[in-house]
Amino acid sequence: MPSGPPLPAHENGRREQGGVRNGAEVDSRHFRNVLGRFATGVVAITAVDPDTGEPCGLAANSFTSVSLDPPLVAFCVAHTSTSWPRVRAAATHCVNVLGERQQRVCDQLAAKGGDKFAGLAWHDSPGGNPVIDGALAWIDCAIEAEHVAGDHVIVVARVHGLDAHADGGPLVFFRGGYGRFAP
Repeated sequence: MPSGPPLPAHENGRREQGGVRNGAEVDSRHFRNVLGRFATGVVAITAVDPDTGEPCGLAANSFTSVSLDPPLVAFCVAHTSTSWPRVRAAATHCVNVLGERQQRVCDQLAAKGGDKFAGLAWHDSPGGNPVIDGALAWIDCAIEAEHVAGDHVIVVARVHGLDAHADGGPLVFFRGGYGRFAP
């Protein structure tokens, strides 16, 4: 939390608290703290590694619908991801919308190295990709475009099939931790 006196009010009466003005450098920790106040859902991007025939995947909390016509979704992957090259090599992928009871699944898919599917129950989507048991929905898609953006790549994917899968609330990521949606 920034210390010191509050910044002066603007003409509209708002006060800036810890903000950045005049193109000054943004502190990455402060950036993460502020943006962490935006709750997001969590997804698992899965595929079958074409080299090994084994399931592979990663967790992401930056996922959104992009377009209805054509049907497009997008997610972001860090350049440092060691899982993305295996997932990306597959012709198609499956976005699994994780449910509130799937934090362990998320943690397992977010971990570096190891067998990310050890102990996970799953079945094939119509496109042949892993649908994780308990996921709220699945979306089969293929990469349409990739855009380098800072330390991530924005992946835009065309949807080829999708459906609701399980009932329940979403796994929510907020302020660096997991939670539940309480209507």
